[in-house]
Amino acid sequence: MITSEKAATGSVQLPQVHEARNPGMELDMDWVMHARANRSAIERRAATLPGRRSVKKDFQAAWLARAVSCIDLTTLAGDDTPGRVARLCAKARQPVRADLLEALGLEGLNVGAVCVYHDMIAPAVAALDGSGIPVAAVSTGFPAGLSPFHLRLAEIEESVKAGAAEIDIVISRRLVLTGDWQGLYNEMRAFRAACGEAHVKAILATGELGTLQNVARASLVCMMAGADFIKTSTGKESVNATLPVSLVMIRAIREYHQRTGFRVGYKPAGGISKAKDSLNYLALIKEELGDRWLRPDLFRFGASSLLGDIERQLEHHVTGAYSASWRHAAG
Repeated sequence: MITSEKAATGSVQLPQVHEARNPGMELDMDWVMHARANRSAIERRAATLPGRRSVKKDFQAAWLARAVSCIDLTTLAGDDTPGRVARLCAKARQPVRADLLEALGLEGLNVGAVCVYHDMIAPAVAALDGSGIPVAAVSTGFPAGLSPFHLRLAEIEESVKAGAAEIDIVISRRLVLTGDWQGLYNEMRAFRAACGEAHVKAILATGELGTLQNVARASLVCMMAGADFIKTSTGKESVNATLPVSLVMIRAIREYHQRTGFRVGYKPAGGISKAKDSLNYLALIKEELGDRWLRPDLFRFGASSLLGDIERQLEHHVTGAYSASWRHAAG
């Protein structure tokens, strides 16, 4: 069983924290152009994490439970149906089997959000009614972001109207690749305005930005324009979330907080499917940003298969045996 002392490291029962939203600021080109990224140093720092991960036994189970609470449980397939989304939402409400939670001494565990395409917002909202779990919708011509600008704004507005509490937008990569930082700022500012009260996650598609320096600069510009979260990937690129990219983005978040006082969230997405990987990301967040970011209002995993592996690891912790993956279906 996870004791109250040990659960303090990765507790599920978290008090409500009302963080002021990032309002954004004027574009500071001096700050943007001074952003640098030392690839070799970044890769060395990231490489140290997997080799010295030290959370074990009850501590590890507590950290994995925290990871579950930070998952955006996602389905973004062309053959999604209301029935599939309803099953996913049932899993979001009860992400880990009740007998395992009881054995761990945990209760009230659910995921951070359910993420779907626009057409699946209504079924998701209905299936999650009363749970307190928000619906996130991908928008702005996801995943390429190449539809006409007025349609991208209209898509955001329609998704908010349909009940999405969070909007995952994709930036125009060409603005980064051509160094049009003013254009990126103006685009992100318009997206933020279209979201209204809904929180906006800016997807940078880091695998398509060319350099870590571009990742650092794009992160700063999106935060200056009012992003509530910055997110690595759509999950559709050939390279998605990595620890080096994550280090660059969260250090930009740290610097932004130090200069402005506003906390911006972080969401790695794509390719994170193993429980041990989630522990590496949580450790990186704790070391670079601190405990405050280890909550679902400031940290999310964009994942569809991660939850199943975490549940298998928790069952192993309780029973001492690994179960088959089909016993922990996502929906």
